[in-house]
Amino acid sequence: MADRRDIDNAREKIDDTPTIACSRCDREWDLAYELDELHAGNGALEQFALDHRQHTGHFPDDVTPWLAECRRCPDHEAFLSERPARRWAETHARHTRHRVVLQHASIDEPLTVEPTK
Repeated sequence: MADRRDIDNAREKIDDTPTIACSRCDREWDLAYELDELHAGNGALEQFALDHRQHTGHFPDDVTPWLAECRRCPDHEAFLSERPARRWAETHARHTRHRVVLQHASIDEPLTVEPTK
């Protein structure tokens, strides 16, 4: 037979919705919208961070983007993981024949993507 305390504990709702903060905005948000409405799943934090940057011009706290910056034209982008940043840099270098620099807090020196000949 089930213990009455187990049944009572199961009825208590646990709020385990992840949150994200931005000290520049002096706010904290839960990611319920990204999880429930956008169905972003494991990408909820990334989705929020990209949306936040698009609408405020900066990333929330503890989000360190990969920066891809062309050394010849004003084109540049920020990404939350290395793979899309590297793809953008390689594609830009290929199509424009411009050198692109990748930077991130996890690497000591910037990486340079050279155009293919």
